[in-house]
Amino acid sequence: MGIGDDMKHKAEELKGKAKEGVGKATDDKSLESEGHMDQAKGKGKQAVDDVKDAFTDK
Repeated sequence: MGIGDDMKHKAEELKGKAKEGVGKATDDKSLESEGHMDQAKGKGKQAVDDVKDAFTDK
């Protein structure tokens, strides 16, 4: 996949880390959970792109 996709997925992961941090600081469990989900989505998309790249590099 492209570098732009990698950056988008990493940005989503970082956004999740920020939400998690704010959720912890404000004792907002919902925001903290949302942050965890954003991180997981970003990491999952990165993993899918890595698999796609492995098959298209040949």
